[in-house]
Amino acid sequence: MTAAPTGGQYHLRHAGPDGVVEAVVTEVAAGIRQLTVAGFDLTEPFPASQAPAGANGIVLVPWPNRVAGGVWQLDGAAQQLDVSEPKYGNASHGLLRFSPYRVVDQTEFSVLQQATIHPQHGWPFTLETRVHHELVDAGIRITHEITNRSDVRAPFAVGAHPYLRAGDTPPEDLVVTLDAATAFTVDDRKIPNGTRPVEGTDQDLRAGRRAGDSDLDTAYTDVTPGSDGTRRTTIHGPEGDGVELWQDASFPYVQVFTSREFPRGDGKGLAVAVEPMTAPADALNSGEGLRWLEPDETWTGSWGIHRVWS
Repeated sequence: MTAAPTGGQYHLRHAGPDGVVEAVVTEVAAGIRQLTVAGFDLTEPFPASQAPAGANGIVLVPWPNRVAGGVWQLDGAAQQLDVSEPKYGNASHGLLRFSPYRVVDQTEFSVLQQATIHPQHGWPFTLETRVHHELVDAGIRITHEITNRSDVRAPFAVGAHPYLRAGDTPPEDLVVTLDAATAFTVDDRKIPNGTRPVEGTDQDLRAGRRAGDSDLDTAYTDVTPGSDGTRRTTIHGPEGDGVELWQDASFPYVQVFTSREFPRGDGKGLAVAVEPMTAPADALNSGEGLRWLEPDETWTGSWGIHRVWS
């Protein structure tokens, strides 16, 4: 039997009041391969026989998005990470994208996985990372835990890369809504070089924007939190049924990506990624959103996805 490209497959199930919630979490990159509520897809699924196209569903650590040229400065010394995005010459999506996590604990409706980031090219630190996927009524909650096991303070940022889906609604017809006032501008390598208000631009998602009419690979800041302190991005179809991604105060940034290179049968088509992030791209250089942990200090943060009804 051929092993799955994403390693072990952890099948979770929870009988919620609005239908059975099911998910498949992967060993490699602690990714979400499938998530449904009463058979309604909340994310873009992919078969166990395939790798996650476009980083579908994976965890991004110790940085999300890109590091310009793979180079950053540590106490005045240049650190050269491996360039993992040759097209733009950057280091992309952290150091555990293709790494297995080990199971620490598992129940019928949850799985706790752990992986260690060891010192390597351009990264002289040891971080212990944990990811807890827990099914809840109408969706899933993901909690990240990072502990610095180095003898010096260490930087990090965390993100995730789910592609959202609202059942059988064609991706072109999905309406994306995000109450964010500011977007990052980028250079030709997709590295942030400033910000601008979204008012009057095609990046303004505050009133909702049809995915098929959008061309986004955009990081947002100044996201308005709700009364509970969480920031929320929703997608919904013409009938109103949809999906919401929430992120707690530890994740103040969000990337929205309308990919037209997503595998669809024998061709490619549109998919909508909504990526919660603790920091924007190139945080190791800009310092924006970058967090530093003292030796043996631990950080935690959470986000989740759930179904919404019209």
